[in-house]
Amino acid sequence: MHYPPDWKKSDKRPAIIFFFGGAWRHGTPAQFEPQAAYLAARGLVSARADYRIASKHKTTPEKCIEDAKSAVRWLRAHAGELGVDPEKIIGSGGSAGGHLAAATALVSAHVAKEDDTKISCKPNALVLFNPALHFPDFPVKDAGGNPLKDFWPTPFLKKGAPPAILFFGTKDKMVTQGQEFLAKAKELGNRAELYTAADQPHGFFNRSPWTEITARQTDLFLTSLGYLQGDPTLKLPAGALALKRKE
Repeated sequence: MHYPPDWKKSDKRPAIIFFFGGAWRHGTPAQFEPQAAYLAARGLVSARADYRIASKHKTTPEKCIEDAKSAVRWLRAHAGELGVDPEKIIGSGGSAGGHLAAATALVSAHVAKEDDTKISCKPNALVLFNPALHFPDFPVKDAGGNPLKDFWPTPFLKKGAPPAILFFGTKDKMVTQGQEFLAKAKELGNRAELYTAADQPHGFFNRSPWTEITARQTDLFLTSLGYLQGDPTLKLPAGALALKRKE
């Protein structure tokens, strides 16, 4: 957890929860430390969630969705003691973690038996870093070796879905998934923004200056939703390149 400098338990602040990437097999919550720390300094309560992965827990990818939903529910259930507004929770993540953030909002399947389903697992906004959104040819299977159904978020995109911002490198083959999501969101009348980084591969946002550039654009997006106030405080490196918005 990362708290703003002037945080109080009695606050009702927007919160963001990050899910790390790693193909549902690898990774640690350390991934989004810079983004979480920056957004906490700007006024959000920031959380970095852990979840079961194949390399450590010998689990299959649907368990990752279960854990992500449980994490959002936990954050909302404990909003009163965390100084969080339960109606202003942002789901975020990169690659497989971006998939999980989107899945908490859009995929109804894969719910842990222990979860209190009276508490919503759906974030109020999404910040997605090269997320895996619709990859039907990717061999995602359950513990019995059967192809997982109801796994990819884009097919479940409906009118009224949370506003979303997406980041991809143009050399990432998965950018077409972002374009598909954007087109469907626009068709439904949902708010979605897609930004691309020229000649950058998958995972580009993990490296400077793109870490800072994407964090600043995230700041602007969240400010437009009323979740942050004022101008970004993040200073970009000299000569930093620009993201391009896909219209």
